[in-house]
Amino acid sequence: MTYVVARTVSGGRAEGIASCFGTTIGGLIHILAAAFGLSLIVARSATAFAVIKYLGAAYLIYLGIRTLMSRSAPAEVPTVPRVGKRKALRDGIVVEGLNVKTAMFFLAFIPQFVSTDQPLAPQFILLGSICVALNTCADLLAVLLADRLVAPGRARRVRERLLTRASGTTMLGLGCYLALFKRES
Repeated sequence: MTYVVARTVSGGRAEGIASCFGTTIGGLIHILAAAFGLSLIVARSATAFAVIKYLGAAYLIYLGIRTLMSRSAPAEVPTVPRVGKRKALRDGIVVEGLNVKTAMFFLAFIPQFVSTDQPLAPQFILLGSICVALNTCADLLAVLLADRLVAPGRARRVRERLLTRASGTTMLGLGCYLALFKRES
């Protein structure tokens, strides 16, 4: 989201929206790659699936704890040169398509909600697409509110602290839930 907000602040709403759709395409690339790769792994071994589940849960718990423990100063929105809508779209695809954390999140989170009795790839693609759509909505909202979100001052620091704590708590909770969740066979 920081990239999208930075693109909006420096290039305007049109570039911000274009970069949102670029990150959407990049997220869909991750979903397709994970869906077909994970389907092969799960089709071969229930143990491999369990390993993926617990590694994914551990990763989410790690992200949650790291986020809650961070005491860094409020992040400055990076300066991004104005480049036009087409390049903003392309940059959004590249930024999200090369984001390893996105791939790790999808591999950690989505497998918990698929049924091994049904073909995995279509389920993964559907659930992943829902995640990407929700993320895109959040990014579009950030674009529309970017001027307010990046306004300096005490209110910004308070909002940022609250969002960081909520994000960390959510990831920690999801990780614990996924680690303890028992799938009905």
